[in-house]
Amino acid sequence: MPEQPAPEAPGALRLNLRIISVVIFNFAAYLTIGLPLAVLPGYVHDVMGYSAFWAGLVVSLQYFATLVSRPHAGRFADLLGPKRVVVAGLCGCLISGLCYALAALTATLPMVSLLLLCFGRIVLGIGQSFAGTGSTLWGVGVVGSLHIGRVISWNGIFTYGAMAIGAPLGVGIYRWGGLLLLAGVVTAIALLAVLMALPRPAVKSSKGRPLPFRAVLGKIWRFGTLLAMGSAGFGVIATFITLFYQNKGWDGAAWALTLFSGAFVGTRLLFPNAINRHGGLMVAAVCFAVEAVGLFLVWGAADPWMAKLGALLTGAGFSLVFPAIGVVAVKAVPAQNQGSALATYTAFMDLALGITGPLAGLVMSYAGVPVIYLVSALLVCLAMLLTLKARHAIAESA
Repeated sequence: MPEQPAPEAPGALRLNLRIISVVIFNFAAYLTIGLPLAVLPGYVHDVMGYSAFWAGLVVSLQYFATLVSRPHAGRFADLLGPKRVVVAGLCGCLISGLCYALAALTATLPMVSLLLLCFGRIVLGIGQSFAGTGSTLWGVGVVGSLHIGRVISWNGIFTYGAMAIGAPLGVGIYRWGGLLLLAGVVTAIALLAVLMALPRPAVKSSKGRPLPFRAVLGKIWRFGTLLAMGSAGFGVIATFITLFYQNKGWDGAAWALTLFSGAFVGTRLLFPNAINRHGGLMVAAVCFAVEAVGLFLVWGAADPWMAKLGALLTGAGFSLVFPAIGVVAVKAVPAQNQGSALATYTAFMDLALGITGPLAGLVMSYAGVPVIYLVSALLVCLAMLLTLKARHAIAESA
């Protein structure tokens, strides 16, 4: 579908409030993800006495379940409507909280407790994919497909906001009342979200014969690949900036992460209509350029302020990449397949973040920590060139 910039819609505040009234459910889902995130590895390793491998596995099971269930979440959203998928996802978050509670109550049976934690993490991963995909499509159904980019942007703001709030809040709750209290808070948040979602009006699902998964993948894999390439910069900043600072003998890695996250959220808030004004691929190309500059600055940083500026630019650049390319990806398929397209597109980011860590670690072991930022910057530059090429091809075919 040709990429057409759209004019600014009237009543921006009312439009944003309508979007927020739906994506708030994704905030609740990600709050249940963030709360135990910083607690479970230490609980499994230090309290239960299992190895670091098992501690990492308990956390990683959620991401694996999310990746595997993404396409199914999109298909069910297309068939059943996004509201039902959101409620199902929130129920998964609720079940995960109950599993944490049972794990705390069976602490004298370490194997049973560990299996309960693992099951809870798997269900939470499925809940994450259902709530995230469903809330985006629900928001689009409420405000119209013209505002897909704005809906995706707000969804991302609430996602990262919930994670940022959840991790330190979860640590405080755990110190106060242990895993059982943390499980109770997770369960209560999910239950409250379900009770708030049920009375809200559903949106009609699109009628028509859905395309098979292979056909959807064939239409959006190029856009997903661009997202995956851009996600590498996000991954190396979020995962390895602490090691980079240690390698340089500097303090203040936490400030770099704060600047990265603040720039990510701030850019989405400052440019809510950039995608509608200038088109998704044009915005993505500019964002890739800014992200690449940030990564080059981190790679060549001779002083901490350069690394912090690089982290800030990387966060600002990557901020709009997902919604900008996502708008084009979703519009590449018929309306009845938009859920499958969005879920499949998102899975490229899940996969990229999953493999960035091991690959970057391998590069670091041979070439040192700074080199991963150079490699990521070059990869983002390639993504920028491919994005401009795709934009040119779409313009010629229009």
